Amino acid sequence: MADPSDPSFNPILLTLPSFTPSLALEVLPAGLTLHRLFVQADGKTHDILIGPEDPTGHITQKYTNTIIGRYANRLPVGSFAIERNGINSVVAPKPNEAPTVSLHGGPKGFDAYPWEPLPDPSAAELFTPAEIATVQTRLPTSIIFRRISEDGEEGYPGRLLIEALVGLAQPEGGPGQTADGKKEWNLGSVLLVYRAKLLDENKVTPINLTQHWGFNLDASLQDGPDSLSVKDHTISIKADHTIELNAEGLSTGTLLPVTGTHHAHAEKASGRIGERFPERGYDEFYVFSARSAPPPPSIMPASELKPELDLVGAALSRDGPAAEEVASLAGGKSGLRVGFATNQPGVQFYSNNLSVPEKGARKKIHGGSGAVGDGYPPGTAAFLEFHAPLAAWIHPQTRGPTGEDTLLASGEVYNNFVRMDVWYRDGAAVSA
Repeated sequence: MADPSDPSFNPILLTLPSFTPSLALEVLPAGLTLHRLFVQADGKTHDILIGPEDPTGHITQKYTNTIIGRYANRLPVGSFAIERNGINSVVAPKPNEAPTVSLHGGPKGFDAYPWEPLPDPSAAELFTPAEIATVQTRLPTSIIFRRISEDGEEGYPGRLLIEALVGLAQPEGGPGQTADGKKEWNLGSVLLVYRAKLLDENKVTPINLTQHWGFNLDASLQDGPDSLSVKDHTISIKADHTIELNAEGLSTGTLLPVTGTHHAHAEKASGRIGERFPERGYDEFYVFSARSAPPPPSIMPASELKPELDLVGAALSRDGPAAEEVASLAGGKSGLRVGFATNQPGVQFYSNNLSVPEKGARKKIHGGSGAVGDGYPPGTAAFLEFHAPLAAWIHPQTRGPTGEDTLLASGEVYNNFVRMDVWYRDGAAVSA
């Protein structure tokens, strides 16, 4: 158990400016963890992220709302020669989930390190002056974190600087309308932006970052045992294909059409996760369909990061190339919905299948005692992890419309963003 006095487990609170803020987020520097995400709607306080009551519980409840890196999801163990821009390196992912599988960056991934919060956002090296101005005006409640991943860490080449922006944006616009004719109100947005750059010359590394956050939009209602399940949630993912996986969860390099399968959520009569729910739950990567406008790239020459460039503003825009909602999750009872825009080519949807309640803890706001042994059963969360396809540099045929190979060379910058918009819809059956 971690020392309770370890400052990296002290939550940093971000709230929208209001006497009763619609959104409030607790961030732990330990593992860049989103510990709680409070939503105020219709007089009710919700925490829409699952997880332990005690911040130090994230040590044992791994990958619960933490950052994942240097490479998300599963990679084959081995030694791989990689090349980009005429630069050659070797990457050797280390086993942790199985002798042949490296999961979420290896035995000690990015989630296992403390991240340094920057008191002054202008101290960031990978965000432009125009972007810092946007942060200060449109994300006044935000923070940038930093860490350096050393050359050779978990078998990955190159000394890598990573900076991560976490911020809350105010609600925008009037009420919208749902497909069934109900009104819904925007309660604000959560913006995550990951940047990275190799600090040494003549290196190339795979990079694929994500936030491994797990959502339950009804659990705070504490409306009986069924309120813990996400099977009554509805989900939408704009994808034509998933990636075929072998028995170990590794990519085979083949795309599988979703049409006619349980992955075609739009084809379900109810749209609910529980309809045609697979025996082992969901744990697949969906490759997004081609979008109406190409999103900003994940890899760009460092020379393009000019002072006037504002990709943070683009990520916040509701009408630009980064605005398209590619995934959505709605609670069955709470009236809450979260919609996602991102420049990433796909999303891993995981329904918390491997959760062992006897080994974890559940938040009190979700009806738990907060003690270990009273955790979340399987099927109680929808993890939506936005990143690039598994081992994309090995399997070019699975990269999707963007075609990006997840390799970052010296002289380039990695740029990954996810914007989550939080909505409340009219006429929901909310329990007090």
